[in-house]
Amino acid sequence: MTDSRFVFPGEEVASEEEYLAAEGTFAENGIVYASQVGELVLDDAECVAKVISPNPPNVLAVGDIVYGVVGDIRSTMATADVYVKDGVQRRLGGDTYATIHVSKISQGYTDDVSKELRKGDFIRARVTAIKPALQLTTKDDHLGVIRAQCGKCKTEMVRSKKGDGLYCPECKYAMPRKLADDYGDVEL
Repeated sequence: MTDSRFVFPGEEVASEEEYLAAEGTFAENGIVYASQVGELVLDDAECVAKVISPNPPNVLAVGDIVYGVVGDIRSTMATADVYVKDGVQRRLGGDTYATIHVSKISQGYTDDVSKELRKGDFIRARVTAIKPALQLTTKDDHLGVIRAQCGKCKTEMVRSKKGDGLYCPECKYAMPRKLADDYGDVEL
């Protein structure tokens, strides 16, 4: 049998002798408390107490596709600020500062991060880890740089005729990048 009612954070919802704390709850000194607003579900079959929020936070999980901007390039990694999860319009909750290790940038061998990504590039990536820190990959064909500006004149770069890098139509500057298969076609 399952029992349910609406509860608020900090409200005592059960005893640890009867129910284990699960999603939306926490236990302290043998008592289970609600950690979020929502519907309390006391599941007798599983012996768990959980609170289901009607408006859950937009928190990243492993496997999520995200969009962000490369913030810095280092010798073995790039950093990025993640702004949005694919398919979700709400603001992200939690850590949005991420790293992309050199081995997670492209399917081929890469020894120089700056040949694949540049500061200011808009990227699409997949979350590979949440803890201890947010980590991303751009290895798949649909992942990588989706929009970039020329490092010299700040004109939007276009895909080169060979399709393996970018070209500035203004100053004729070309550079390699790890491009998403739909580079230039993504609406920001």
